[in-house]
Amino acid sequence: MGTRESASPPFRTQARASAAVYLCGLTLVLAGCSHFHAKPADKYVYVISKQSFLRDRVAAVSNRTGTVTNGEKLVVLDRARRFVKVRSPKGEVGWIEEKQTADQALADKFEDLRQQHEKEAVVATATARDEVYLHIAPGRETDRFFRLAEGDKLSLIERASVPKPVTPGAAPLVVKPLAKHGTVKPAASDADAKDDSKDETAGPPAPVMEDWWLVRDAQGQTGWIYSRMIDVEAPDALARYAEGQRIVGAYVLAHIDDPESGILNNGQMVTSIPEYVTVLSPYQAGLPYDFDQIRVFIWNPKKHRYETSFRQHNMAGYLPVQLSQKADPYGKAPQALQPAPTFSFKVLAADAPIPTPDPATGLYKPSKTLTKTYRLEANLVRRILPPGQPAPEEAHPHPESEKKKEARRHRR
Repeated sequence: MGTRESASPPFRTQARASAAVYLCGLTLVLAGCSHFHAKPADKYVYVISKQSFLRDRVAAVSNRTGTVTNGEKLVVLDRARRFVKVRSPKGEVGWIEEKQTADQALADKFEDLRQQHEKEAVVATATARDEVYLHIAPGRETDRFFRLAEGDKLSLIERASVPKPVTPGAAPLVVKPLAKHGTVKPAASDADAKDDSKDETAGPPAPVMEDWWLVRDAQGQTGWIYSRMIDVEAPDALARYAEGQRIVGAYVLAHIDDPESGILNNGQMVTSIPEYVTVLSPYQAGLPYDFDQIRVFIWNPKKHRYETSFRQHNMAGYLPVQLSQKADPYGKAPQALQPAPTFSFKVLAADAPIPTPDPATGLYKPSKTLTKTYRLEANLVRRILPPGQPAPEEAHPHPESEKKKEARRHRR
């Protein structure tokens, strides 16, 4: 008995030691596993202001720790009320106002918009009139991100019209609705509003509209911009012929040589002069068409000036204007069989309803259009049509002017 009792304590001591070693090892293993935990993914914000400073604290008095500019991607380190602590790509750390940043969700929306339209045709080119933001959708209250500089080159993709915001407490501005025959009427004055109140069949007045353009800049950044903040690119020599209309697009049809053109570029005489087809519209937003007249300008090498070769009014035209070099498929004369500068565009069909902007997107989607194609043959512009086939009927937004033209024809 004494022998067994004397052996028991060492056995228990050894067991306790083994258990202690096991627990210690388990603790070390668990501690080591913590090194393999996945590191939380970084969260980002993007600078939407033109430029902003990072500060070392959220206080009335603070020190600048860095500078960030529009579009920069910042790593979020901490958050406080109305402020975000960030690290810039240059490694600078500091606090920035939350209202000067955009979250990842908005950045993703702009990236989706860019990818969606990166291969779409450009309908015109323009420049930014001032520093201005790109918006995610048409409208002044929509989210904005990229900031353009004055003079930035822009490619125009498509136009949309949305109601103009009404200042709280101000009387809403209205315009007369479009008539059934397609006449576009100007904004109503106070006297007109009183007269319209007597007309019970006039219907509710339409809101004042604003035009917005989906644009793409030289870096591929894509977004919507207020139409009054851009200038469509057109030669100064053609602007004098606009006659109070807005040039929506100017496209080079051909070039003609004139060694004595009188046009200088960086002190050098320009001898190859471009000839243009231009499309124009009134200075009015919310029109159910992109342009209502088209003009072709050729160069007169004897008088060294532009002259109008072709002009057509009173159409409901839609961009883009397509340019090409082709022969007349219906022509028989040798000149018609040769490729020549050709342009085509779409107009609203006569039996189609007047399009209205889509409530969700602001885009105009005419239900039925016709394609009109013309060729520049020397100094003359001629429409391409099958022989013996009359031109299809198209819509005319200003029928009153057509009546006046018809009356003049009869008087002659």
